[in-house]
Amino acid sequence: MRIRRTSHLLALTALAALALTACEDGTGVKDEGASRPASSTATAAQLTPGTDKGTGTGTGTGTAPTKDTTGSAGSSGKSGGTTGGSGTGGDTGDKAADTASDSRVLCNGSNTRVTAQTVARPLNHMLLTVTNTGSRTCDLTYNPVLRFDEMQWVPQAAKETQPQAVTTLAPGESGYAGVLLSAADGSGDGGQTAKKLTIAFQGYTPNSDGGASATPPLPAKGVYYDSSLAVTYWQQDMDDALSW
Repeated sequence: MRIRRTSHLLALTALAALALTACEDGTGVKDEGASRPASSTATAAQLTPGTDKGTGTGTGTGTAPTKDTTGSAGSSGKSGGTTGGSGTGGDTGDKAADTASDSRVLCNGSNTRVTAQTVARPLNHMLLTVTNTGSRTCDLTYNPVLRFDEMQWVPQAAKETQPQAVTTLAPGESGYAGVLLSAADGSGDGGQTAKKLTIAFQGYTPNSDGGASATPPLPAKGVYYDSSLAVTYWQQDMDDALSW
């Protein structure tokens, strides 16, 4: 009996050893071995650019093109700035136009030569001639303001003689105005003979100061005028000044 029990125990011990060996060979050791390569594979994936979708798209491929695109946009922005700079040419053009406008001045006694002479036709008329003696174009605005001797009233301008545009004189050019001295039918009153004539010039608004006045000489015998005294607006053409 003792020998059988001993044999039985030995047999059980041998079976347990075999089971333990089979377990180690199949599950324990192999699972650990499989676990290690899986970890190695994950580590390699993290270290290899582009393998992981999140890392590859966001950092490897996505970021660099975004920077390039931004750079291009920046260049375009600069180009736009350059285009805007060319717009400054428009400002330059405006400034040039302003400069051209500034080159024009008012005609007055300081930059013109003024003459006053009586004419045979129309009757009782006098012609005023203003010649630009300066180096810049000048404007003859509105009408001449006349004063004979110490006269205390201002002759009126005939509205029907107002031109469509301001009379402008280039250097050397002349402008004109006609003066009705007295009524041809003798209907005027307060007639007298003047020995001196002063002509004032207007600015760019009515009755404003246009600068230095002129005192053209009158005929030695003087000029007769009465209450009918009137004047035309400045004209570009002599015939227009004397057709009234």
